[in-house]
Amino acid sequence: MSTSRRTFLKQSSLIAAGTALAPHFINGMTKPLGEFQGKRLVIIQLSGGNDGLNTVVPFRNDIYYRERPQIAIQKNKVLQLNDELGFHPAMEGLKSLYDDGLMGIINSVGYPNPDRSHFRSMDIWHTGSNADENWTTGWLGRYLDNACNECKLPYQAIEVDDSLSLVMKGAQSKGMAMSAPDKLMRNIKGTYAENLAEMHGDKAHDDHQLGYLYKTMVETVNSADYISEKISAYRSKAEYPQNPFSKNLKTIAELIGSGMETSVYYASMTGFDTHARQINTQERLLSVYSDAVTVFVQDLKAQGQLDNTVILTFSEFGRRVGQNASGGTDHGTANNLFVMGGTTQAGFFNDAPDLTDLDNGDLKYQIDFRRVYAALLDNWLGVSSKQVLQKEFKPLNFL
Repeated sequence: MSTSRRTFLKQSSLIAAGTALAPHFINGMTKPLGEFQGKRLVIIQLSGGNDGLNTVVPFRNDIYYRERPQIAIQKNKVLQLNDELGFHPAMEGLKSLYDDGLMGIINSVGYPNPDRSHFRSMDIWHTGSNADENWTTGWLGRYLDNACNECKLPYQAIEVDDSLSLVMKGAQSKGMAMSAPDKLMRNIKGTYAENLAEMHGDKAHDDHQLGYLYKTMVETVNSADYISEKISAYRSKAEYPQNPFSKNLKTIAELIGSGMETSVYYASMTGFDTHARQINTQERLLSVYSDAVTVFVQDLKAQGQLDNTVILTFSEFGRRVGQNASGGTDHGTANNLFVMGGTTQAGFFNDAPDLTDLDNGDLKYQIDFRRVYAALLDNWLGVSSKQVLQKEFKPLNFL
């Protein structure tokens, strides 16, 4: 193998790994795109297993206080939402969204035979599989497979991160991972782009591996140029808190405001595995989450984009009903989900979790999470949920 060929392979593979772009997007990048008029889905993942019972607090339930004598949220501090349930006191921003009719809460969401492993449970949520199945494609990746047969839209799904999660990987299509537009530009420009410019396409296509990598490099460079051009024309005027999660939501808001033709955005927040000293840790995390999402929703509303955006927040599982000996909670099962947007059903979708009927100390799920996905696919993104989820689930009526 020649030195130039070896160098090209090494550098181009680094670009392909770093950006996670699929080569079939190349044709869509060679022509200008019009203003996006479709619906958007923004998914926020709370990694680690957020404690739902201390997030949406059953403040009139004696069992809750009996099982959590040190870590329960005191009644006089709860931000009351109805006669039974209220937010953690760190969530004043979300309380304002709830009061404005922009937020819905779905209780006791999970799946049969729950797995308490972070990695396995997240895989189940990412793929939409049963607990006894191991799938290699994510539900949003399969959405891309079904909705983007010719892949005319090169940025149909963007994960604001340095790497692409399983949820965004389909059999034929993948989403795009990007932590920030300026970082994408820094990673792409320079020697890699110079080598690409020096390469001749006909030489690259003489070798299948080179052809694949060549197209990947071309699309990566074009993607960086396109995103940089689009986002440079719009900057959010909203004042976001100064932390990484808020920055990621601001990036999404600016991509939306720039007119990017993107249907799905994905962002994550970590740290919710509160086995010990939960009170202070969760208070800090929920404050960061609530404050960032509140500004994000207000930003989208000011842009006139909230009515065509749905925001979903989930965690891979909840925590056990009883506290542990370390002032925290261990891995549990069912949990609450939040849905936000101008057209989502406001308020509580269903009753509070039943603390009198537990499964070995854990909440029993009442709603299969794939019914939430089915609603988003059928009634929002406009593709067949049966095709994407590979099984029929009755869509939950929250849109």
